[in-house]
Amino acid sequence: MPFLGQDWRSPGQCWVKTEEGWKKTTADDKNNYLSVQSFCKAQEEECFNKENLLLSLNYDPSAKKRKKDFMNKNSKVPYFNMETWIYVHKGSTKERHGYCTLGEAFNRLDFCSAIKDTRRFNYIVRLLELIAKSQLPSLSGVAQKNYMNILERVVQKVLDDQQNVRPIKELLQSLYVSLCTLVQDMGKSVLVGNINIWVHRMENILQWQQQLDNIQINRPKSGGMTLTDLPDSLQLKIMDCLSDGWDLLSLGQVCPDLGQLTEDRLLWKKLCQYHFTDRQILKRLILSDKGHLEWKKMYFKLSRCYPRREQYSDTLHFCTHCHILFWKDTNHPCTANNPESCTVALSPQDFINLFNF
Repeated sequence: MPFLGQDWRSPGQCWVKTEEGWKKTTADDKNNYLSVQSFCKAQEEECFNKENLLLSLNYDPSAKKRKKDFMNKNSKVPYFNMETWIYVHKGSTKERHGYCTLGEAFNRLDFCSAIKDTRRFNYIVRLLELIAKSQLPSLSGVAQKNYMNILERVVQKVLDDQQNVRPIKELLQSLYVSLCTLVQDMGKSVLVGNINIWVHRMENILQWQQQLDNIQINRPKSGGMTLTDLPDSLQLKIMDCLSDGWDLLSLGQVCPDLGQLTEDRLLWKKLCQYHFTDRQILKRLILSDKGHLEWKKMYFKLSRCYPRREQYSDTLHFCTHCHILFWKDTNHPCTANNPESCTVALSPQDFINLFNF
């Protein structure tokens, strides 16, 4: 190594550190150095010849990059790992590394398989909606790309299954409104990537919305018993299992008989009592001309003022003992050895709050 400082090692001479100490370079070392130089020179000449060859063939290097980007775009391969649980540390010290962010968790957790699971689908959709409203700028570039890839898979699943159309429409609308605001602040580095990329993604969102608007739900071909063939009491029992007032309205639009049953005051009263507290209900009372409570109107008024109660078949859990974030049906070592461990079920909002420290 060369030493240029003013010290006893003679400035400008090359010294080599060996097991016996520092030594000056010998003639053999100089010959080796010259041979290395000649090798590098030969490599440079070879690269120069390749460049001339490419130029003679009118080869455009940018064309290769465009082709690579096109292949990556068509492959639709998300850049994330398939992990069922991850460590989440709220700090990084010399003794403990592994500081985890929301973007990293979004990349590493197995959200791709969770979309295919009916129990976890609504959980993922709600999480995507919350991220779209406020947390999208906090994601890394890879996490933002994964977000769009997962969203595309969600839309494709809805188009194939013809189910959960309304929640996905609301998700796409929330994302589009957020992007319209964020793209205007592109110069403030609120989003990662070129503005043309996000404009193209917004165009995809509009295209997905149009596809969802044009979806036509096919009537089942089976000639067996239908919902309307059941007694009214059983139909009301089935409607009582619905936890969303919009689903109840959609069911009432199928036929006049079902529409009459969905106007049952007891159904809307149970919905109000399920989603909202007594104090919230008392603040938004609506009376009819006859002095009766209008539970149906109160439900939609309360929905605009307060968040509804969320219910999921499967959720992410967090172990406060070993700081592991995992799906409910995943047995990591802590829960396997100690069933009474401190595990907390996380709602989508709790999942985001876990990383806001």
